[in-house]
Amino acid sequence: MVTPVRVVIAVCLVAPFVAMLWVGSYAKTDPTFIGVPFFYWYQMAWVLISTALTMTAYRLWQREQRARAAAQGGAAE
Repeated sequence: MVTPVRVVIAVCLVAPFVAMLWVGSYAKTDPTFIGVPFFYWYQMAWVLISTALTMTAYRLWQREQRARAAAQGGAAE
């Protein structure tokens, strides 16, 4: 069943793949950040962003599963 929460979870998990596979968007040297070319710091930034998005997706999934279990438990009584 597709729910809005599951759509958000999917977007959180797919966004890093799209960002990294679209090489043309970051295959350049400028702007530099602390002397590091854009190509490198962009990828390193996505490591942190991907971690945050994966954590968000996991927390949303847990919350949905708890709500589903509570709804099924309440319906059984």
